[in-house]
Amino acid sequence: MPAVIPFLWFDDSAEEAVTFYTDLIPDSEIVALGRYPAEVPGLGGKVMHVHFRLGGRDYQGMDAGPQFPFTEAISLYVSCADQSEVDRYWDALTADGGQEQPCGWLKDRWGLSWQIIPDRLIELIRHPDQDVVHRSVQAMLRMRRIDIAALEAAAAAT
Repeated sequence: MPAVIPFLWFDDSAEEAVTFYTDLIPDSEIVALGRYPAEVPGLGGKVMHVHFRLGGRDYQGMDAGPQFPFTEAISLYVSCADQSEVDRYWDALTADGGQEQPCGWLKDRWGLSWQIIPDRLIELIRHPDQDVVHRSVQAMLRMRRIDIAALEAAAAAT
């Protein structure tokens, strides 16, 4: 069975980004990295190919110039067990030029979109009581970084 692996096109900072991601996320590593030969105009010495793992999942990447920047059409989803995990990823990924977005989304400093989502949010939006679902979703829509305590308070409100 063929592997389906996300491939990330970076302008010129694949190595910096991938090193940051693999340092941040447990069970992550750079598996292999190859560079463009020095004689390749504009790309000599940059990353021609990087194979890396985030949270045990394989990814590929490369530096290839600014022609195709990241968009929100693709994001990396991080499932978080608690608020401290949400805060850790949120703070790290928005640092140094990252941008907060609504509803638990953000863009890191390289423009890659991430969803930093606590497991509790998913539990609340799958709750059998549709009033709990509605209150939880309405609370989430007012947030950038997801606040589990605020979600719980909204869900419990009557």
